[in-house]
Amino acid sequence: MEIPSQPPAAGRPPRKSGVVVPHAPKWHQRLAAAVLYAVAWTLTSTLRFKLDDLSGYFSDVPQEKIIFAIWHNRLSLALILYRRYVARRDRKRRLVALVSASRDGGLLAAILELFKVQPVRGSSSRRGAQALREMVTWGKRGHDLALTPDGPRGPCYIVQEGVISTAQLTGMPIVPVTYHLNWKLRLKSWDRFQIPLPFACCEITIGKVLRVPHETDGAGREELRKRLETEMRTITRD
Repeated sequence: MEIPSQPPAAGRPPRKSGVVVPHAPKWHQRLAAAVLYAVAWTLTSTLRFKLDDLSGYFSDVPQEKIIFAIWHNRLSLALILYRRYVARRDRKRRLVALVSASRDGGLLAAILELFKVQPVRGSSSRRGAQALREMVTWGKRGHDLALTPDGPRGPCYIVQEGVISTAQLTGMPIVPVTYHLNWKLRLKSWDRFQIPLPFACCEITIGKVLRVPHETDGAGREELRKRLETEMRTITRD
């Protein structure tokens, strides 16, 4: 599948062909993204980071490409963590992340681009099959992938099947990632989205790696989905 190198034109996407074209970021979303990008780096400079690596992958830069699974409510520091613990140590690595195809997803897509992360637009409710094919293509091209297994609409802390399907089709291992903030704001959203406050301590936990064999059937995928959900819940502290 060919992945467009340019974003679609602004306005309501055409749907005559049956292919859902995601909404491109508007000018005000790009402006807001630039402000949030600057704020994120300023805030990060005040944080203290601690890493607990149960996977054993990050004593050095992982040799193989990885699917990072992180809860939707912890997206605020997800790109910072990738830059800090992966990209900074291997400047050739690149990340691709799944983002909603909605208008609201345009803001996050614009932020991803500032972090030099390739956005793929889609969700379980919209453009899901196309997004899965694109993620698999990027993975096979040698990129790391990032997914929020309970996003974009939840339920919170319930792993959806998409991350398992992506791992099965790419052969890439899933690495669960979460963190605990001792000082934070929690929004009144479906996932109680977490925003770190200045000078907070961010305790990062990287869970045990999960692999999905190519020949796994439906029952096997469900078993692995439950195993991933259990692992991510186990390492998560609110």
